[in-house]
Amino acid sequence: MRTSLSMVIVGVGLLTAAPAWAHHSFAAEFDEKQPITLTGTLTKMEWVNPHGWIYIDAKGPDGQVKNWAVEAVAPNTLLRRGLRKEDFPIGSEVIVKGYRAKNGQPVANGRTVTFTNGRNFFLGAEGTGAPKDGAEDKPATRY
Repeated sequence: MRTSLSMVIVGVGLLTAAPAWAHHSFAAEFDEKQPITLTGTLTKMEWVNPHGWIYIDAKGPDGQVKNWAVEAVAPNTLLRRGLRKEDFPIGSEVIVKGYRAKNGQPVANGRTVTFTNGRNFFLGAEGTGAPKDGAEDKPATRY
């Protein structure tokens, strides 16, 4: 009986800890020495956990268009900041500032996204090891 109870407790502990293991720090995937500014067209918005993602087609220095995946905070955090899916209309021209992935793929950790009409939003997470660049201190502009 005692062994069965211990097994159940360990099993429950592993299940509840799994989401914490799956989450990563900024430094695990992104390089603070590689800031990037992407200008392009919003192609998709994924409102999923543990991170939201925006995808943009951006032209590189070689003139080739690449689809970039830009990591944002969790949808719940975006909602608490007053953002909604509707704030990211597909086809919008955007400027995204963030940090490149260490693996060289077209993936970035987003800090801010700015639309051509001046709206801008902080996409980043605090407390993950991302560099403090001042973006986290600016309120979102809404039009």
